[in-house]
Amino acid sequence: MQTPVQIKRNAYDVVVVGGGTAGLTAALILGRSLRSVLVVDAGEPRNAPAAHMHGFPSRDGMPPAEFLSQVRREVTSYGVELVRGRVTAVEPDGAGEFEVTLAEGDGRVHARRLIVATGLVDELPDVPGLAERWGNDVIHCPFCHGYEVRDQPIGVLYRKAAGIHQALLFSALSSDVMLFLNGADEVELPDEHWQLLAAAGVSVVSGEVDGVEVTDDRLSAVRLEGGRVLPRSVVVVPTVMVPRDSLLGALGARTKETPAGPFVEVDPTGMTSVPGVWAVGNAAGPAEQVVNAASAGYRAGVTIHAQLLHADLEREAVDLSSPAGV
Repeated sequence: MQTPVQIKRNAYDVVVVGGGTAGLTAALILGRSLRSVLVVDAGEPRNAPAAHMHGFPSRDGMPPAEFLSQVRREVTSYGVELVRGRVTAVEPDGAGEFEVTLAEGDGRVHARRLIVATGLVDELPDVPGLAERWGNDVIHCPFCHGYEVRDQPIGVLYRKAAGIHQALLFSALSSDVMLFLNGADEVELPDEHWQLLAAAGVSVVSGEVDGVEVTDDRLSAVRLEGGRVLPRSVVVVPTVMVPRDSLLGALGARTKETPAGPFVEVDPTGMTSVPGVWAVGNAAGPAEQVVNAASAGYRAGVTIHAQLLHADLEREAVDLSSPAGV
C-alpha cells in the first residue's frame, strides 16, 4: 500500500504539478522569493530512459536522475515542499484561486496559483524491440544524442515529414543514414523530399520493418519483413508526443496546433487562457529540452511572484485608504 504523502499545510501560494526541470525551476525562484510552494511529483520524467542529458551548459553529459536530485536539494533549501504523488483534480474556488485534490487519501490543499509541469509521453512506433532499446541506441533527437552516435550507421523510421526531417538532421552527423519507409508508399514522398534526401546522401529502404536485432547488448541491425537484414548501430524514431494535459483540459485551457499535434496555448511567461494557471516545459510544447524547460520555469516563477505581490499590495492599499484604515 502506498504511504500517504506528508503535507505540512493546507494552503500554498503556488502548487506545482510535476517535479521535472521546469516545475523545479519555477519552485526554486518562488522559494527564493519566500513564497509557500508545494511540488507534487509523480516521478515520471520524460528523459528517465536516457543515460545522459546534453545541451545544458555546465551540466552537459550529466545523468538526468543526478541532475534532478541536485535540483531537489537546492529547491528544498529554500523551504519548498516536495512530495511524491499525483494531483487528481483541480477546481476553481470562485475567487480566482484553486482547490487541489491529490490522489485518494493524500489530501486536498488550496493554491493561489497553479503551475502544470506534467510533461509529455513519447509513443514509439509499434516495432518489436524498439521500446527495450529506447534511450540507449533507439533515439529521437539529434541535439540530445546525435554527437554520441556520430559517424555510425544510422537508420531512421519514416513518419511523414517528421521522418524526413530527422533523416536530414542526422545526415549532418553521419555519412551512412538510411530512411526506412516502414510500409509507406514511395509515392508519399514529394519530389522535393527525394531531392533533399539525395543531396544529403540518405538512402531510402522500402518495405515493412519487422524488428531490430541486438548483439552483445548493442543494436546491430534492422530486420525487414521477408528476412532482409540491414546492419545499423542506431535507430532514430520520430515519436508521437502526447502531452500530459488532462488537468489543463479539465480546467478549459485553450490549445493550439503544433507540428506535433495540439498543445496548450501559453503566453511568453507560460500563462494559459485560464487565469491563475501556468503550463511550462513539455506540458506546453514538444520541443522543450532541459535547458528550455529551466528557462520556462524561471519566467513563470518570476511572473507569478510579481503578480501575487502586486495583488497583495493593491489589496493592502485599498484597506489603508478605507475609513477604518485611516
